Amino acid sequence: MAYVPGAALLAALVVGCSAGTGTDGSAADSRPGGPTASPAAPAGKYRTLPDPCRSVAHSTLKDLLPGVAELPEDQQEKAYTGTASVTYDTDRRVGCTWKAEAPDSSRSLSLDFERVVSYDTSVSDDDRADEVYGKKEAAAHLPSSASDSPSDSPSGSPSSSAPSDEETDGETDGKSGDGATGATEDLEPRVLDNLGDAAFLDDLLIQAGSSAQHRTVSVVFRTSNVIVTVQYTEQPARSTEVPDSKELQEKAQALARKLVDKFGE
Repeated sequence: MAYVPGAALLAALVVGCSAGTGTDGSAADSRPGGPTASPAAPAGKYRTLPDPCRSVAHSTLKDLLPGVAELPEDQQEKAYTGTASVTYDTDRRVGCTWKAEAPDSSRSLSLDFERVVSYDTSVSDDDRADEVYGKKEAAAHLPSSASDSPSDSPSGSPSSSAPSDEETDGETDGKSGDGATGATEDLEPRVLDNLGDAAFLDDLLIQAGSSAQHRTVSVVFRTSNVIVTVQYTEQPARSTEVPDSKELQEKAQALARKLVDKFGE
């Protein structure tokens, strides 16, 4: 009979035990088809925001703010620079405002850039931005999404005359048409096509007390996970004058389209 040393016999026993133990946790996890962690929802396209005060060319500002051209040259440069909005996180939100006074009216322009970030790993930044944008559109109460019948308001817009003093607290607001020719359907607040991923336009005419009426046209659009708001306001010097809705809408939309292109660069 062959002699097996004790050390060799012990080694054989150890090998045999190891070979028969193949069901530990680490081995099971390494098998194909085992459970894997779900991937996080994709992050948005934009990780930073551009400087809004540098996002509008001087030539565009000159057209939007005609009163600036009448200022001395050194003051023009300051007016075109704009005033940055105060924010706590410039990676998430930034803004800028410009103002100009002219003999016949005053105008102002403001931009707001908001970068939306989803902290839910199951919701992408784009989807979260779409939710935020949707709330803004709903808050605008666009005529096309209103529950009231169109017959409740002839055009969804105020007339070209000054609002009645019977309005609550002397303040009125309305969805607007052209101040000179009356409201038209094309000038109503509405959803806009071919502007970013989604966009809408709002047009608000306001008069408080005996002061002149002022009109603010807002264009809001979403591009990926960024929401941009353009607000363009005019207040005529005379209280009997109504700001031209068509002009303000056209210029606000033109600027918004330039901003879409800028984000696409």
